[in-house]
Amino acid sequence: MICRTRHQSLFPLRNLLLFSRSSSPEHKHSAAALHRHLTTPFLIHQRSITKVRLKWVKNRSLDHVIDVETDLKAACLLKDAIKRSPTGFLTAQSFADWQKLLGLTVPVLRFLRRYPTLFEEFPHARYANLPCFRLTETAQLLDSHEQSIHQAREAETVERLSRLLMMMRTRTTPIQSIHPLKFDLGLPDNFERNLIPKYPDHFRVLKASNGIGCLQLAEWKPEYAFSALQRSHESKNGAGGNDEYRPFKRGQAALNFPMSFPKGYGGQKKVRAWMDEFQKLPYISPYDDASRRIDPESELMEKRVVGVLHELLSLTIHKKTKRNYLRSLREELILPHKFTRMFTRYPGIFYLSLKCKTTTVALREGYRRGKLAEPHPLARLRDKFYHVMRTGVLYRGKGESMVNPEMMLNDAEEEEEEEEGEEEDEGSESCYDETSDEE
Repeated sequence: MICRTRHQSLFPLRNLLLFSRSSSPEHKHSAAALHRHLTTPFLIHQRSITKVRLKWVKNRSLDHVIDVETDLKAACLLKDAIKRSPTGFLTAQSFADWQKLLGLTVPVLRFLRRYPTLFEEFPHARYANLPCFRLTETAQLLDSHEQSIHQAREAETVERLSRLLMMMRTRTTPIQSIHPLKFDLGLPDNFERNLIPKYPDHFRVLKASNGIGCLQLAEWKPEYAFSALQRSHESKNGAGGNDEYRPFKRGQAALNFPMSFPKGYGGQKKVRAWMDEFQKLPYISPYDDASRRIDPESELMEKRVVGVLHELLSLTIHKKTKRNYLRSLREELILPHKFTRMFTRYPGIFYLSLKCKTTTVALREGYRRGKLAEPHPLARLRDKFYHVMRTGVLYRGKGESMVNPEMMLNDAEEEEEEEEGEEEDEGSESCYDETSDEE
């Protein structure tokens, strides 16, 4: 929240007193130094605002989405692993240690047996006690639909990956840092072999000094350097049709981030005042390298960090990702060491979930009533995957015979009624504490 501290009005006098102490003979400061000290803008030296430390509020509907999609992601990754296998199946021994890698809270063998509509179990030809799993016909059909979407949307996928690289300091990142984001960014399996070589005008593959393979942007694409927030304001208001989209020095503009406050925050004047002042700060595009001309301790840099995180989450298919995936890109994205504070500091923009024994961050504006506001075709197909998975759980004995073939051609059936609104556990009546930024 933005409000002036009680001692701020005394700041010039305090500076003068501090200077007079340091102007003793042993320090020998000149009059010019005094002039510089008193005329330098205040924001360059320290924050001029008092923040509000907001208490975390649980969002049941978003937690449910993350819970569901954890199993969905694991099933899709296992499906891809079975496809890559030269034998067309996986043995229980081959995936024995994949539980943490897949983000599961149960052993992989138990997970595969839970969804017989996707994974068919059979005994090994030589070792009868060794369980093996292959894809069912339903899973193969869904996979063929997925490949069709990847082909039809390939240009869009290339743009997403290019924009990710364009936000980075050196326009380069290790390929191993992108692999955890493959599902979230909607990248095809084996994208480094099946996608990257087809676009030499967009990407280069090179090796770092330590031998690690890296992906580099081959050429800057100015048509991509337009953030999701800028596109949203442009589409809603038209070019130059919005008073809030006013130019600032160096071409900056003030753009408002969409905000949806948890219950207990929206009506609080201190929180609203803080957010209003934050919105008035100039918006710096995440594609603009402003690190050298912005004080890293200023509110302006904080808004830039929020913009970078907002844009990165906007690039994902489900408008969410795990915090640890972002941590591996922190230095290239020029994020502060403790950048995850932004997720709880701005609960109207982000939601931080602790479901499934991990930390996931979601973009609030990407969801309405617990569902994606603008689902990507891949997200719709993944809904079908989950419908098939649920059918396997509900009708384990009948398996694939209970899957409706028409569902494969149409949108997944709605098994649950839409929630009337986002359910959130309200905190205590005092949902915030005044705090400085030194945490």
